[in-house]
Amino acid sequence: MFTAATFIGFILSGVSGALWATLGIFLPAFIFVAISNLLIPRIRHSPWTSGLLDGVNITALGLMAAVTWQLGRASLVDSLTVVLALIALGLLLKYTINATWLVLGGAVVGLLRAVLS
Repeated sequence: MFTAATFIGFILSGVSGALWATLGIFLPAFIFVAISNLLIPRIRHSPWTSGLLDGVNITALGLMAAVTWQLGRASLVDSLTVVLALIALGLLLKYTINATWLVLGGAVVGLLRAVLS
């Protein structure tokens, strides 16, 4: 949905439309986090709301695990993608490398595969 908003903004108004659409879809979340950051310590004092926040955290972890599983099933389709995923996981665990470099490395491998095929 987020990338769709950026794409539609680009189609309708070019780069400026894409930037405005992206800003419009992400800015409310950042504002909500900034506001809730001030309230969370106060909310944590209540046993009921503290339990609610714990439940929200567990739910978010469950959703992230489910999405990770689905993305893995959709993207790990052959031996090359499995090997790339294992290399990326190893690099992340051993060196705490920035994920941007892993994405760029995967893009280079994908481009080389397309050119050499």
